[in-house]
Amino acid sequence: MSAPSTDRDPAAAAPATHAAAHAAIAARLDRLPPSRAIWTIVLLISAGGVFEYYDLFFTAYVAPGMVHSGLFTPASLGLFATLMPIGVAGFGTFVFATFAGLWVGVVALGTAADRLGRKRVFLGSLVWYVACTTIMAFQRSGEAIDLWRFIAGVGFGVQLVTIDAYVSELVPAPYRGRAFSLNQVVSFTAVPIVALLAWLLVPHRVDGIDGWRIVVLIGSAGALVVLALARGIPESPRWLALHGEIERAERIVADLERRSGVVPPATAIAPAAAPAAAHPRAAADAQAPAARLFDRRHRGRTLMLSVFNAAQVIGFYGFNAWVPTLLIARGITVTHSLEYSFIIAIAQPIGPAVGALFADRLERRTQIVAALAVMGIAIAAFARVTDPVALIAIGVVFTLAANVMSYAFHNYQAELYPTSIRARAVGFVYSWSRLAAAFSGLAVDYFLRAGGVPAVAAFIAGAMLVAILSVALFGPSTRGLSLERIDDAQ
Repeated sequence: MSAPSTDRDPAAAAPATHAAAHAAIAARLDRLPPSRAIWTIVLLISAGGVFEYYDLFFTAYVAPGMVHSGLFTPASLGLFATLMPIGVAGFGTFVFATFAGLWVGVVALGTAADRLGRKRVFLGSLVWYVACTTIMAFQRSGEAIDLWRFIAGVGFGVQLVTIDAYVSELVPAPYRGRAFSLNQVVSFTAVPIVALLAWLLVPHRVDGIDGWRIVVLIGSAGALVVLALARGIPESPRWLALHGEIERAERIVADLERRSGVVPPATAIAPAAAPAAAHPRAAADAQAPAARLFDRRHRGRTLMLSVFNAAQVIGFYGFNAWVPTLLIARGITVTHSLEYSFIIAIAQPIGPAVGALFADRLERRTQIVAALAVMGIAIAAFARVTDPVALIAIGVVFTLAANVMSYAFHNYQAELYPTSIRARAVGFVYSWSRLAAAFSGLAVDYFLRAGGVPAVAAFIAGAMLVAILSVALFGPSTRGLSLERIDDAQ
């Protein structure tokens, strides 16, 4: 009998090599200081997210102009008029098409960033947004507008999923919370901008063009500028190392070390020096199936985040997407509702900016639960007052709390999964918020007609309670931990 060969199969050895390289890369990233180089990358990635928020929030602000243009009559809606039996009619078809497209996008394309890379999907999604939204702005029927709204959502729905994965993998653990707060400050600047533009343009026609069309086109023009600026951002080194592009990953990390004033290690940091980073299962991670979302380690997190996302969006978009309508229901005129909505919208980027003060000092789940509680109390108060000043003040409080919750949970859900399935997992759990948002608009409309603003407030407060319980009872701790150590935690 011949002696067994002592040669190692290179194909079998490659995954282990990739795992060790991933561990070393992760350790080097987590020792970087909060330098200008890191913050510039976070800023550019965040700028890409501006347009999903612009896109989502202009829904509420352009609604009066779109309806006034006669685009959402049954005759104009064509195929979309068939949604009427389930309660989707008029402008509601536009809202439904928005969130249905976003849901299909994260479900169908949520794995793209895990397979193709964070940067490629990030830039491709911006291109998709510019093309589809520009086409939509020139349509002349409700059917065509809804169709292009749906198509735009399919391609652009994956953007926030990619951004969450991108930022979490590039930023060291000690200041990952502040990075997400900056991300949300930048993204939410879109809301007061679109509110101001809507206030100034939607009631008017400019050179024969409906004001709402100009509001939509301004978003597309801005996305083109960001696309040009963001082309120079690096790919995630963690993703590259996991997929065997070790030399490219090391070049990016070495460049970040140089620009951050860190002396590169004389030799690669051994996996043992990166706590819990080199894990035996890491070798198989690059080809991890969707089933990993429900394996013993991750299924509790997946179920918790799915319930949380379906509940939190009822408060977040149930108020923000309906604020002009809710103000009108409290006796405010259409013109003043847009003005007051703009004042409330100014608070959008302030919430995560305030959150930066405690983003890395408090547990992420503590921030989420406290913010949800404030949202529930604020919406209950909103339902009981009619004074314009009080309505604005309560709207601002709700908005500040909602945006603290937003930056904290975007960070939290990205931290709870490994690099190999991060975008897939975030896309899956986040898809429940898209699906819930598509139907919560129907629920808000129903409760508004059935019981007025108090009924809407009760619906939103109940959803906030469900979100609170899901995170408070089942959410793990993540503060100050590396992504790899968080994945090791049970």
